[in-house]
Amino acid sequence: MTRIGVLSDTHGHLPPQVFSFFRDCDELWHAGDIGPDVLDQLRQFKPVRAVWGNCDSFSLHYELDEQLFFEVEGQRVLMRHIGGYPGHYPYQLRRTLQLAQPDIFVCGHSHILRVMYDNQYRLLHINPGAAGIQGFHRTSTLVRFVLNPEPSALEICDFPRVPAS
Repeated sequence: MTRIGVLSDTHGHLPPQVFSFFRDCDELWHAGDIGPDVLDQLRQFKPVRAVWGNCDSFSLHYELDEQLFFEVEGQRVLMRHIGGYPGHYPYQLRRTLQLAQPDIFVCGHSHILRVMYDNQYRLLHINPGAAGIQGFHRTSTLVRFVLNPEPSALEICDFPRVPAS
């Protein structure tokens, strides 16, 4: 059993809810647009798997991959920043989904929380929304779940986005 915390679009701001909501998680997955210093803070807290986003600095582009494919508890996971959602995936991603056949697809970018099953590609689609303060969203969101070995006990933490002063 592995407890997973998923976040995206922090854009350099790590709210305190990350540390409380993910306290019991075994690892964190960050789906891009991390921003300065956030990756280091997360790594000091928990093991992290992360991809770079379109707003991330070139230093993160060198340190992280645009796309990750990995396995946890026998579940194949594909993670990238820009990914769309079921029925609205970019062409190149559709091809990747066909070839890789992930069980779970994690993306960010839209700042819109979406957790849904994709019947066409037979995968769980997770976009955790945005955890940071930059963007149009009014509510910041985080997702956590358990792999045992299939995804279960999925929970969402939502809290008002506090704009920068």
